[in-house]
Amino acid sequence: MDDDGKGSGQYFAADPTVASDRSTITLTLPDLTVDLVTDTGVFSGDRIDPGTKLLLLDGPRPGTGPATYLDVGCGYGPIAVALARRAPDATVWAVDVNQRARGLCAENAAGAGVGDRVRVVAPDEVPPDVRFDGIWSNPPIRIGKPALHLLLTTWLDRLAPGAAAHLVVQKHLGADSLADWLARTGCTVTRTGSRMGYRLLTVQRTAGPAPDPAAPGAGEDP
Repeated sequence: MDDDGKGSGQYFAADPTVASDRSTITLTLPDLTVDLVTDTGVFSGDRIDPGTKLLLLDGPRPGTGPATYLDVGCGYGPIAVALARRAPDATVWAVDVNQRARGLCAENAAGAGVGDRVRVVAPDEVPPDVRFDGIWSNPPIRIGKPALHLLLTTWLDRLAPGAAAHLVVQKHLGADSLADWLARTGCTVTRTGSRMGYRLLTVQRTAGPAPDPAAPGAGEDP
């Protein structure tokens, strides 16, 4: 994530204090169009973030059979809703620390007709035995490097065998150094796209659980 949108600096707060100012924007993709309710205090509340749009346009599509997917940092839900619409037999977990964003994501999933398959929760509310057949994320880069490393390793370790995470990261915010760091933690990282100033990265865990991101050196420049 690179654009704070309305309510700048608030999107990674658990309980945004900026006054609510709801609006509606439209997510338009070649295969679907859906209106989404947004608000202040959430990530990119005044438009579809271009990184998110690129991930949904150029990133891998979910499979069509039964599966369990994850949207990390779901915001008001463009990725989670698109995944659920594109994969009608899948369950999509949508996680975010921001309770206002979670409320919007659940509302938007219901409005898009996929509310029964999008499970919107705080990160610690995902049952520990759930494993994911794919992760799609525009990760919250601005939370800081140690927190970002912890977030990514936590969820990458929840991938099912052979599954992958698909990330979009702005180049000038450290996409290439993040890819290098992920590779050093035991991941296979493939750059699957690069345009509009963003990198699309496909990440698979290949060497077991990652080192503790809080261990010495983990917060150093990747």
